[in-house]
Amino acid sequence: MKAKRFITNTACHILLAVLSVIWVLPIFYVILTSFRAEGGSYKSYIWPRGYTLDNYKELIMGVNSKIQGGTSIDFTRWFLNTLVIAIFSTILSAFFVLCVSYVMSRLRFKMRKPFMNIALILGMFPGFMSMIAVYYILKGLGLLETGVLKQVSLVLVYSGGAGLGFYMAKGFFDTISKSIDEAAYIDGATKWDTFIRITIPLSKPIITYTLITAFMGPWVDYIFAKVIMGNDTPYYTIAIGLWTMLEQEYVEYYYTQFYAGCVLISIPIAILFLLTQKCYAEGVAGAVKG
Repeated sequence: MKAKRFITNTACHILLAVLSVIWVLPIFYVILTSFRAEGGSYKSYIWPRGYTLDNYKELIMGVNSKIQGGTSIDFTRWFLNTLVIAIFSTILSAFFVLCVSYVMSRLRFKMRKPFMNIALILGMFPGFMSMIAVYYILKGLGLLETGVLKQVSLVLVYSGGAGLGFYMAKGFFDTISKSIDEAAYIDGATKWDTFIRITIPLSKPIITYTLITAFMGPWVDYIFAKVIMGNDTPYYTIAIGLWTMLEQEYVEYYYTQFYAGCVLISIPIAILFLLTQKCYAEGVAGAVKG
């Protein structure tokens, strides 16, 4: 039995090691290419013949940011655009999700079950199915007239439907004893006071999870952002900007800088996950438990 268990464990470790290499290899290639000194897109070799930091320097400083009168490559501005949109979207989305999930967890009212079922069904459909309809609604409201208004539109859309994703947070709130709320009501607290002063301080894990997931959406979205922004280049988000660098007229000039951009945009997300991984794991575990 011990020999059989040893063989099984060894096989599992070997399998996990192989899967880890397969998972890490693309990331390693991206980092490696971002330091490649040779320009151009396709190379018959993987290991660069030379290494340089110029890809990062040119990307951040905007050196050679315009090729043959085409689209200006302004990575720094695109990065800041995305950061502003993501921050505001995260704040609004987290507020909507936490409020809706608390109501669904604590209050009992007519149409509560049908609302939860409808939200579950709507959550099964991809958001881009309503993309064209949302675009014409925003256009009819005059929110696509300028670049700033387009950015406001993105914030509204990213946060507008966030309330439908309340199931994870609701599962966590269900694990918090209702007797705490009842004790607060006896002391004269309102439902809002109970939510802000008692439930929220006890819900740091799910708040962290909600903030991270809300931040990731605007940070990596390309499809809807491209539909809204169109050709308004100075107001592009980072996903549109990086894709622009791979267009036919730019790819030979910006291929290695594209990989440098991929590394740079992954750094904030990696730091965010490393700093909050404990609360993130607890938030997911609490939601599943509930």
